[in-house]
Amino acid sequence: MGFNIGFKDIIDIFLVAFLLYQAYKILKKTGAGNVFIGILTFIIIWFMVSFVFKMELLGGILDRLMSVGAFGLIVLFQDEIKRFFSRLGARRNWKFINIFKRLFGTKKTEQKEYNLDLAQIITACKNLSKNSMGALIVIKRDSDLNLYIQSGDIIDANINARLIENIFFKNSPLHDGAMIIYGRQIKAAGCILPVSKSQSIPKRLGLRHRAALGITETTDAIAIIVSEETGKMSWAVNGEISVNVKPEQLEQFLTAALANQ
Repeated sequence: MGFNIGFKDIIDIFLVAFLLYQAYKILKKTGAGNVFIGILTFIIIWFMVSFVFKMELLGGILDRLMSVGAFGLIVLFQDEIKRFFSRLGARRNWKFINIFKRLFGTKKTEQKEYNLDLAQIITACKNLSKNSMGALIVIKRDSDLNLYIQSGDIIDANINARLIENIFFKNSPLHDGAMIIYGRQIKAAGCILPVSKSQSIPKRLGLRHRAALGITETTDAIAIIVSEETGKMSWAVNGEISVNVKPEQLEQFLTAALANQ
């Protein structure tokens, strides 16, 4: 008796392969790619033993392991699972919302004010880079950042280049933490961010870069980094970092990334 494969079965196989590939990409960034391959190998062995060769004793043992394995995977990959659902639920991933916002979007006066705020951030980053003053600025998008805001000092001030520069001045008590920009305000400074555990981060990058990657791995926020050692600017988004960028590149990136805010 042969196999009857229909169109629905082809779609099913394609979707499973796509999900496995996406899961591997996410885990590879965190250095857990080998763990994923090991788990996939175990599942293949379990399938062959239980359903192809039908070994009752060994199959029974593997069946018990599989029944409790799901809970183990949740514990082992809890950060990755949280990141996946956080990105899935982000409003910017739903195209119809972006289309709706374009049709009934912000007024020109509001957009002009927003562009002025963006110019203040770019100016501050240029001056900080010129004077080799380290900085870490996080711009909120859809994800909730209240947990990280509460870890710092609440400021609730309008976005201003001079204020940003003063906060990150070397003798400032807040210059070691992160600044969080929420809407059109500097919400907090001196904030503590999660540090990325990815094994793929170059060793030359310091704690600010790791913290920037950490916050962008767990949320959809954008992080801007100014290196205290070299004065060079970088940005991080979706767990990926672009280093040694020019002010013009930073401006173009922020304008495009925040266009639908």
